[in-house]
Amino acid sequence: MGNRIKIRRKELRIKQAELAEKLNISNNHMSSIENGRQKPSLDIFIRICDLLNVTPDYLLLGSMHAYNIPQDIIDKLRLCNQSDIELAGDFIELLVKRNNKATHNEPKL
Repeated sequence: MGNRIKIRRKELRIKQAELAEKLNISNNHMSSIENGRQKPSLDIFIRICDLLNVTPDYLLLGSMHAYNIPQDIIDKLRLCNQSDIELAGDFIELLVKRNNKATHNEPKL
């Protein structure tokens, strides 16, 4: 878990000391969490998830989110307005229909 915190923090270009300050913990404690020597309290864990914009399952299990959707796609969708998100949903529905149609049209062996 600590390594995933460190990797995500670096992806977001947040210094360890900055994250520790936002969490109201010492830099030494943050270092111990990232290096696996200590586990964060539940409160700190939830705040880390919020600050790093990740789901708890990513930090605990290593999957960024349900259904293995890449985090960068989730991040970019969060920057869109509601009508753009609806348009993205419509596009995804078209892809699903196209894939279902292609699957049903494949020759059977």
